[in-house]
Amino acid sequence: MDNCKTDEEIELLKLSNQLVTKTLAEMAKVIQPEVTTKFLDRIAEQFIRDHHGIPGFLGYNGFPATLCTSINCQVVHGIPGDIVIKEGDIISVDCGVILNGFYGDCAFTFAVGLISEEVKRLLRVTKECLFLGAEKAYAGQRTGDIGFAIQQHAEASGYSVVREMVGHGIGKRLHEDPEVPNYGKKGTGKKLSKNMTICIEPMINMGANKIVQEKDGWTVRTGDRKPSAHFELPFAVKEGSPLFLSNFNDIEEVLNQK
Repeated sequence: MDNCKTDEEIELLKLSNQLVTKTLAEMAKVIQPEVTTKFLDRIAEQFIRDHHGIPGFLGYNGFPATLCTSINCQVVHGIPGDIVIKEGDIISVDCGVILNGFYGDCAFTFAVGLISEEVKRLLRVTKECLFLGAEKAYAGQRTGDIGFAIQQHAEASGYSVVREMVGHGIGKRLHEDPEVPNYGKKGTGKKLSKNMTICIEPMINMGANKIVQEKDGWTVRTGDRKPSAHFELPFAVKEGSPLFLSNFNDIEEVLNQK
């Protein structure tokens, strides 16, 4: 069956994905106004290598960095550089690693200092979308059930769902089958089988769902330049409920202490 893993492989995937969220927790410690995205990338790469991992994004299809750092209206795939993050920004940090031959892949959107209540709500709803989608990630369900749960909550909250980019299977390759859209109809799409491993990653826009790719060939932003948020976690499909391969606990512990 496509993408189904052994129990031993799932344990290895846990380790790789937990390293990613620990790396994102290190980002939580250093994200603040006047920091450059290149600085974040350097810290992340060193942390991953110090913990016996390999940056999973660096060189992937030619991507030039360890992290994707996407600020405000940037949806995904922002390239770290000399960009200085500012008070009131939000920044999606997407990170991948390879550990023991398996990929980890997670993303978290951080607030930089104080942000507006309007943008706080966008972040909250996007994270809720992730967990509502995860509730449908069990054996016998379909990818459309996950997408429907995400889309319904996002649109009921007044937001739009990015259509062109989706969640995915994960394992010894970063992107495996099945694709996991953040929109859909109940009972449609790929049927989920026990021990499939997938990443769910809603990308939710404050404005319209139209996106534009920047001239660098990587960075994707909203067409109307309104903010976008992005959260991602990996799961193993089980009977009745999913198994989280990682979580945001380490990240949120750091943020609660700041």
